[in-house]
Amino acid sequence: MTNRRQETTVAGRGLARWGLALRLTAAGLAGATAIGSVLVPVVAQAQDYRFTNIRIVGNERIEAATILSYANISSGAAISAGELNDAFQRIQGSGLFEKVELVPQGSTLTIQVQEFPTVNVVSFEGNSIMKDDALAKIVKTQPNHVFNPAVAEADADNIARGYAEASGRYGVRVDPKVIRRSGNRVDVAFEIIEGSVSEVQRIGFTGNHSYSNRRLRDVLATKQSGLLHAIISSDSFVPDRVDQDRQLLIDFYRSRGYPDVQVTGVSSEMARDRNAVFMTFNINEGQQYKFGNITTVSEIPELDAAEFSGLAKIRTGSIYSPNAIDIAVTRMEQLALRKGANFVRVDPRVTRDPRTQTLNVQFALVPGDRLFVERIDIEGNTTTQDNVVRREFRTVEGDPFNPREIRNSAERIRALGFFSNAEVNTRQGSGPDQVVVDVNVEEQPTGSLTFGASYGVSSGFGINVGLQESNFLGRGQYLGVQIGTTSDNQQSSIDFVEPYFLGRDLRARVHLWYNTSEDDNSAYSTKRLGITPSIEFPVSENSRLELRYTYSVDRLYNVTSEEEAAASGSSSWSSPILEREEGERTTSSVGYSYTWDTRRSGIDPRYGFTARFGQDIAGVGGDVESLRTTALLRAERKVWHEEVTLRAELEGGAVHKRGDTQLTVLDRFSGYGKVRGFESNGYGPRDRNAPNGDALGGKYFAALRLESEFPIGFPEEYGITGGLFWDTGSVWGLDDKIGAGGIEVDDGMKLRSAVGFSIYWRSAIGPLRLNFSRAVKKEEYDKVQNFDLTISTQF
Repeated sequence: MTNRRQETTVAGRGLARWGLALRLTAAGLAGATAIGSVLVPVVAQAQDYRFTNIRIVGNERIEAATILSYANISSGAAISAGELNDAFQRIQGSGLFEKVELVPQGSTLTIQVQEFPTVNVVSFEGNSIMKDDALAKIVKTQPNHVFNPAVAEADADNIARGYAEASGRYGVRVDPKVIRRSGNRVDVAFEIIEGSVSEVQRIGFTGNHSYSNRRLRDVLATKQSGLLHAIISSDSFVPDRVDQDRQLLIDFYRSRGYPDVQVTGVSSEMARDRNAVFMTFNINEGQQYKFGNITTVSEIPELDAAEFSGLAKIRTGSIYSPNAIDIAVTRMEQLALRKGANFVRVDPRVTRDPRTQTLNVQFALVPGDRLFVERIDIEGNTTTQDNVVRREFRTVEGDPFNPREIRNSAERIRALGFFSNAEVNTRQGSGPDQVVVDVNVEEQPTGSLTFGASYGVSSGFGINVGLQESNFLGRGQYLGVQIGTTSDNQQSSIDFVEPYFLGRDLRARVHLWYNTSEDDNSAYSTKRLGITPSIEFPVSENSRLELRYTYSVDRLYNVTSEEEAAASGSSSWSSPILEREEGERTTSSVGYSYTWDTRRSGIDPRYGFTARFGQDIAGVGGDVESLRTTALLRAERKVWHEEVTLRAELEGGAVHKRGDTQLTVLDRFSGYGKVRGFESNGYGPRDRNAPNGDALGGKYFAALRLESEFPIGFPEEYGITGGLFWDTGSVWGLDDKIGAGGIEVDDGMKLRSAVGFSIYWRSAIGPLRLNFSRAVKKEEYDKVQNFDLTISTQF
């Protein structure tokens, strides 16, 4: 590298040597003109030049005819001094020559040129953030092409711009170096000093009265630099992200009833050393509006407005939301299609009443343009099959053209997560009534290999390894393999999902698992192996139904009886109830789950409600006959200008034996994860007369969990929030109650409850949660847990 530096002609940022050569050329032309004026009598200076001979000197690669074509001077024709200068400018402007001189000598014009050298090698030095392959795509200076200093200078600027756009580095310095080689060839080396990332030091807002700076910063894609800024990429300043942030703010306000919101400006000030940026968003919120009168009219005689009015499902007095209008329009247009009215458009006509701050909406059914989809062209999908993209369209070739449906299809394509960019545009087809839909996508990696770590006070330290591919073989299928282990448990599973089974909106899934436990707060071991194929499909806009079949082989073993303990001289033995349940059994069951989730429509982002009900009936073969029922209600709401999140969960379940089946601890419910503040299997029916005191589980469980999450004073870029929780619940009920010494086990419903404080940290290594709890209602034999730490990360 030292020898190379000794051979290097340092051009500097302006490539001064090349620029000096061009200035000397211009001076040479001026001198030649002066010489000509000396040789020609004064009286003849107003006359034109006439050259009968044009001589080309110095050209090696460029043909003389090419140079003459640039000069455009005809032999014997009259030419003025100005036209001679124009010829010089044309030859020089071709970018082929380092030096150009035009020397008139009587009737002979000598065009003397020095060609630019040919580029031998293009290299990059000092780059680590951006690799050579990426930089080579940016520069126009290429090997075996003519070297042009202006192009090299532009390449240096483009490299610096590429760093700014890709990694937020604005202090990058790029110096092009030129190394002379024999044979009129040069090596070009771009010397790069990458500098540091230009971090977003502060994000501020003006004009925001309804929402705090903290809440609005949480909306943006750009984040402030925080404690772990060195490994967080979203705090680097990327100009292209500013427009995205502006739109995110507008969407945020509009979805909350501010239709007139404007982001009037975004100020991005760079620090003097260019390693920090200060951003300020200027917001004009406008007034918050609610929905007023909601009406429907029809301008199409064959369609009755009354049949469509009920599809709006917008309550007068609710906060205005554009999403609610879009969903209503989609419902109405779909009904029109089902009625055979293909060319119908639903226009939402919004009128405002500033006095009451309401927006009245009239949905008008009007005739639409008679356009048809001629074809759908898909480009850019090198791995993903065409049908994976095409099935996101509810429209096929030959169908009536519906602009709203095309927009919805574009959103569904983007939501797949297979593409870094997906653009859906339309253009006129072969006729005035034909439309061609162009889909241009850019694929991105869809597979990942993850390594995870977890820690729980009861379960200890664990390692998780996972392999996921969400676009398996380009077919849009999901394949996932998970392997996890802790000191007491080993869990492994394989999942395969076909989201469009049989070409329909049927989600087919196959789930296989193999789990073992050795000492999960119990003195027995378990092994569980099973498979569950299932089909899931939509029932309504917000609900889905899953149908499944499950086959499993479950084994309960290492249960120590009183006789075995006495024979070995041990004083530790398990409950006779577990002794009677020990062994291996197969379970064959069919089941279903119905889920209703308002987040599917997402009309009001401040609210969310989920309900799930499921049953599994065992006895379709196998050793077990039972009915297992579970239900869950979950609600979430953001309050106090969305600074605080409130959550509530009510969960319950029951399992009943059928026929002569004897339920075991593997069939019953445990207390794990249902009430915080207690260890795994830390509460529920327990044989207190058996030394091991194992938890026996219960046929029933119920739990109510209430919690809140709120800021606790840390800057939001650290991702640290706090929370309070209160859990209460119970596990109860046994069929076989006779325990050690023939004494009946107490299996009654006894409520447990705990209160606590949580710290949430959305850290760079993964979500972390610390729970500090205190059991306020418990039994004396329960095993409490006052602290719990959970870490989950992927890298």
